[in-house]
Amino acid sequence: MTLFSDLGLIEPLFRAVAGQGYTKPTPIQAQAIPRLLEGRDVLGIAQTGTGKTCAFALPMLQHLAQKNKKHPPKGARTLILTPTRELAVQIADDFAIYGKNLNHIKRTIIHGGVSQGPQVSAMASGTDVLIATPGRLLDLINQRRVDLSAVEIFVLDEADRMLDMGFIRDVQKIVRTLPKDRQTLLFSATMPDAVADLVKTLLRNHERIEVTPPSTTVERIAQKVMFVSRDNKRHLLADLLKDGAITRAIVFTRTKHCANRVAEQLQKGGFSADAIHGNKSQNARQRSLNAFKDGKVRVLVATDIAARGIDVDGVSHVINFEMPVEPESYVHRIGRTARAGMDGIAISFCDREEMSHLRAIERQIRQPVPVDEKHAYHAAPGARGPRSESNDDGDRPRSGRPSGHRPGGQRPRGNNSNGPKKPGGGGKNRRRGGGGGGGGSGRPWENRPQAA
Repeated sequence: MTLFSDLGLIEPLFRAVAGQGYTKPTPIQAQAIPRLLEGRDVLGIAQTGTGKTCAFALPMLQHLAQKNKKHPPKGARTLILTPTRELAVQIADDFAIYGKNLNHIKRTIIHGGVSQGPQVSAMASGTDVLIATPGRLLDLINQRRVDLSAVEIFVLDEADRMLDMGFIRDVQKIVRTLPKDRQTLLFSATMPDAVADLVKTLLRNHERIEVTPPSTTVERIAQKVMFVSRDNKRHLLADLLKDGAITRAIVFTRTKHCANRVAEQLQKGGFSADAIHGNKSQNARQRSLNAFKDGKVRVLVATDIAARGIDVDGVSHVINFEMPVEPESYVHRIGRTARAGMDGIAISFCDREEMSHLRAIERQIRQPVPVDEKHAYHAAPGARGPRSESNDDGDRPRSGRPSGHRPGGQRPRGNNSNGPKKPGGGGKNRRRGGGGGGGGSGRPWENRPQAA
């Protein structure tokens, strides 16, 4: 058994880790920390919640402490590039915890959504640890407010999500301002081809550390899917939240508008809920996240991008109110639960138009998601399901047609699916009464494992 005491950490860092109650490192920490202390470039592939931040924070802090150099004006000795503001704040908090016994380690956060003035002032004298999102950092580089020519260690965190969010060109521009003689760390939960291409350009003679196969889900998460009509999703969610076992839940939607609407509906139903998404100001997002961490809010409704900064232990359930279009996002979503060695539950609501997304997810995770039919709103994917008493779903057109009927191929507003326009296969060969998901089986849900 590997312990933190076996990893070669200096005493102040070991004391800080012990103060958090940690004695045994996670697999990514046990494998990455020794390599990083040796100065190696590292590619780390691990799911969210496996301790990636600690895996690179401890070696970076040790490097800064042992090579006590003065940071240059407007410069940084180390750079951590991360996709979201929330994640940048979380990483900075972790560095503060692990580095609390070290003297004169300066941390600076740069991100959008707030005035750049304080960030420019903080960077005027330079910093030891710069944690930044790509857009704002590139702006300050172009304004000559930040100089990265002295960076000794560069970390690209959440690389897959960085690419998904369209930051690839900003990342490439930032990398061109870095010195070639540096140590580079790249961490990613999944390994799509775009990340593999990035590895070739960023890393030199690197060590690949893969603690779980790419795009597989955490084994401690119990997954299940509930088939339900679109109109009844909010009723099903309210029923589920009556269960006291759901102590802290994150509910995922695809759009900001839907996140707001679901949170408002839950609040009207007497549940403590809040929404977090990119349209909210940084201060508002941080307030919502802090309330969730402190237990003042039981349900946090989030979009995929905003949720990447959520690093909260004790999330008992993740609920996919809408199925993600990109199967990789499913892995990121459910990774918000089962953190810090705990178990978790992931529940997905799937309507007839989302069957293609479900099948793509099952191909990605290489296993079927068990079906839970034991709820009041179960509807086979090919069925239209009962219509709710009132249609207040802002994502659907109000054309006067019965629920579920649309002109050929029309999709509801807010649905970003690139999947089939005619659920169920359409055409003359469509099976009667089923086949909602298309494909050759006609009724793919009938052969799925049933949830316990």
